Amino acid sequence: MTVTALTSTEEDPAPTSVTMAKALNRALHDSLAEDENVVVYGEDVGRLGGVFRVTDGLQAEFGTERVWDSPLAESGIVGTAVGMAMAGMRPVVEMQFDAYAYPAFEQIVSQVAKMRNRTKGRVSLPITIRIPCAGDIGGVEHHSDSSEAYWCATPGLTVVTPSNPADAYSMLRESIASDDPVIFMEPKSRYWMKDQLSLPVTTAPMGRAQVVRAGNDVSLLAYGSTVRTALAAAEVGAEHGLSVEVVDLRSLSPFDDATVSASVRKTSRAAVIHEAAQFGGFGAEVAARVTERNFVHLAAPILRITGFDTPYPPPKLEEHYLPTPERVLDAIETWDWEL
Repeated sequence: MTVTALTSTEEDPAPTSVTMAKALNRALHDSLAEDENVVVYGEDVGRLGGVFRVTDGLQAEFGTERVWDSPLAESGIVGTAVGMAMAGMRPVVEMQFDAYAYPAFEQIVSQVAKMRNRTKGRVSLPITIRIPCAGDIGGVEHHSDSSEAYWCATPGLTVVTPSNPADAYSMLRESIASDDPVIFMEPKSRYWMKDQLSLPVTTAPMGRAQVVRAGNDVSLLAYGSTVRTALAAAEVGAEHGLSVEVVDLRSLSPFDDATVSASVRKTSRAAVIHEAAQFGGFGAEVAARVTERNFVHLAAPILRITGFDTPYPPPKLEEHYLPTPERVLDAIETWDWEL
C-alpha cells in the first residue's frame, strides 16, 4: 500500500525503504530534538531501545534525563506522566504490550481522560501513550490484545492507529504536539512493513479517514493491522470481478463519519474488519454509526469480520483466529447480491 504524503521537506529528498518501526523512531527523535519538554520513558525503552527497537538509539543521543527506563509499574508510568504534563512537559510513555496497559487503566480513565473537563479547561494533559497492539506475531495472551474498544468508550481520549510507515511518523508527531491525551495504538505485526518514504513526512491529519483503494461494489472499513488484510481481499475480489473500496479509519476517536459515509453511500454495502473479539468490539460502534447515517443507502446489513469471542489463542492457533482475506470474501458472499 502506498500513502501519498501531503507535504515533505528537502531534508531527506531521496525516498528510501522505511519500516514502520523506523518511522516511529524518527518521529520520537524529531519530537525530542524540537521540543525540550518532550520526554520518552517506559519499560526497557532506554538502553535496550524497546522490545521492538522503536526507541533504539534515543537514550544515547538525548541522555538519560530525556529518555529513560521506568520501573515495571504501568500505573506508576502513567501516574508520573500526569504530574509531568500538569507541570508543562510532554511525556511519551510506552506500555510495551497492549495488555500491559491494564494496570494503568485507573490512571488513564480517571485522571488522564478527565483532567481537562474536571478543571473546566484550565489544565490540559499533553500525554502520548504508545501501546503496541494486536496479534499475528506468535505471541500469547497478554501480548496480543486489541484493546481499542476500552479506550474509545472513554470520553476525553483521542485514539488513533496507523497502518503504514508514513502515517506512523506523521500521526505520532501530531499526537506528541497535541495538548490533549492520545492513545497511540501501534499494530506490532506491521512494525516491519516497508514503504518508500522521504522523512519527515506529513499525511492527513488525525481525525480523518482515508480511502486507500477506490471501488464501487463494497466498502471495507479497516484500521491498523487489518488494512493490509482488506487490501489483500480487494486484490482477490478484483480477480473475480468485485470492485472493493478500502477505507483506512486511522482515527477511531474522533471518528470520521463524513469520509466513511461518502464511501458507503457510493457502494451501498460495507463490512468492518478488526482483530478484537466481535461482541462489544469497535466494529459494533462503526456498524451502528454507518446504519444510523446511511440506512436508506444500504442494500445489505453491515458485516463484521473479526476475531472470535474467546481469549486470544496460543501461537499455533492464531492463524485460525485472525481475520483473513478469505474470511472477508466468504462473509461478503453471504449477501443477497440481487438486491
